[in-house]
Amino acid sequence: MKFISTRGGEKVSGAKAIVQGLSANGGLYVPESFPAVSFAELDEMLEMSYPERAARILSKYLDGYDEKGICAACEAAYSKFDDTDPAPLVKLDDGVYMLELFHGPTCAFKDMALTVLPYLLRKGCDICGIKEEILVLVATSGDTGKAALEGFKDADGVKIMVFYPNEGVSKMQKLQMCTQEGKNVNVVAVKGNFDDCQSAVKEIFSSEECAKILAENNVLLSSANSINFGRLAPQIAYYFSAYLDLVSSSQIEMGEEIDFTVPTGNFGNILAAYYAKKMGLPIRRLHCASNRNNILTDFLQTGVYDMHREFYKTTSPSMDILISSNLERLIFEISGRDSKLTAKRMAQLKSEGKYEVTADELKKINETFDGGYANEEECVEAMYDVFIDTGYTMDTHTGCAMKVAVDWFEKNKKDETKMVIVSTASPYKFPQDVLYAVTGNDVKDSFKGIKRLHAATAMAVPKSLLNLRDKEVRFTRVADRKKLFDEVLEFVKK
Repeated sequence: MKFISTRGGEKVSGAKAIVQGLSANGGLYVPESFPAVSFAELDEMLEMSYPERAARILSKYLDGYDEKGICAACEAAYSKFDDTDPAPLVKLDDGVYMLELFHGPTCAFKDMALTVLPYLLRKGCDICGIKEEILVLVATSGDTGKAALEGFKDADGVKIMVFYPNEGVSKMQKLQMCTQEGKNVNVVAVKGNFDDCQSAVKEIFSSEECAKILAENNVLLSSANSINFGRLAPQIAYYFSAYLDLVSSSQIEMGEEIDFTVPTGNFGNILAAYYAKKMGLPIRRLHCASNRNNILTDFLQTGVYDMHREFYKTTSPSMDILISSNLERLIFEISGRDSKLTAKRMAQLKSEGKYEVTADELKKINETFDGGYANEEECVEAMYDVFIDTGYTMDTHTGCAMKVAVDWFEKNKKDETKMVIVSTASPYKFPQDVLYAVTGNDVKDSFKGIKRLHAATAMAVPKSLLNLRDKEVRFTRVADRKKLFDEVLEFVKK
């Protein structure tokens, strides 16, 4: 299978798309066509383990890779998870289920892809005959950074550098990144928000001057953000797995349509569900959940993507985003894969801060997608209500998704379609905010928050978070967004 850019001009192998991360013209790589998965194949996958299911989906896209090698990589990656099932499905109520994606090494859904990506990248380099050192650049709103650092630490021939908004992540997220072990890692805080980090990293990728300087140092850039298809592809797998778990537990019949509610800021997580639908998974609707930074909600309702709005720091920081990069892939699809129009709209977004799709295109989007959001108070209320009613504890991002799912059911009382809510992080990554939501108690220290949250919920505490208290803080550097390439060069030359 070949991959093309959303902005035209390139057709490359899956290996090159993963190694390169972003196309030369700034576009995102997408599959030339979507591979189909038949009901017969879904039946076959029912008896598979999660790593086997993931390998089957990845192999559909990455035909240049050896399927046995992908399967072995998935087995190794998911053996690092706390739970025997990396993506367990928990029944919350009649017709409502939680897909828990936070049982990996860094307690967030990003582990589902970033434990596999190092293999895909290294193997991709071998396939492409690339001998240069790979520099993985990552912009993070909190969870991607730590997951990528953990996945790539001490990997041969690879260095990884993470940029995060200095005041835009939770205390636990910051501590996870700044105490990261490994000889090949670097972490830098950026003055600004996540959009500043992401835009600066994209500028480095698209700069011929930066590429030339790095080449002189025998370094090739790649990405671990969801702009990289190698990050996105493993996420498709857990939507298939959730569906298969519903079938195998007799919650639905094979072929029955279901809905997913997905908390998302950069649009990658929900786009993976859309790709699963394009492959034939019986998904009826995708409910896009935002926090107070509800630019996606407004877009899905109006067809206008407008960045001219106030940016809010919230208790769900991984969704504090105004530039949703993966939306470009959806825009490309609903435009009839018009790369010139997509490039024009992305240029408009950069120069004017907004763009608009046509009424027909919006209609196409709304056939599958709808959007909603939760402000801070509504998020807390949703988390509290579920905890009191069922005893289930969720993090703040999942709380936003719960609010959106509840709103849907209140507006569509006769809807009997099964709903899966995607739970993206351990509550212990945001202990103070979750503790406040479920008990009303407020503490300033994260580790006291963990202790009291455990007392209130009896949920097992991930050891990786408890151990942070005694780890050395290695990275304290804060940089201006306009000087990030200077930071990159300094790291490369070490």
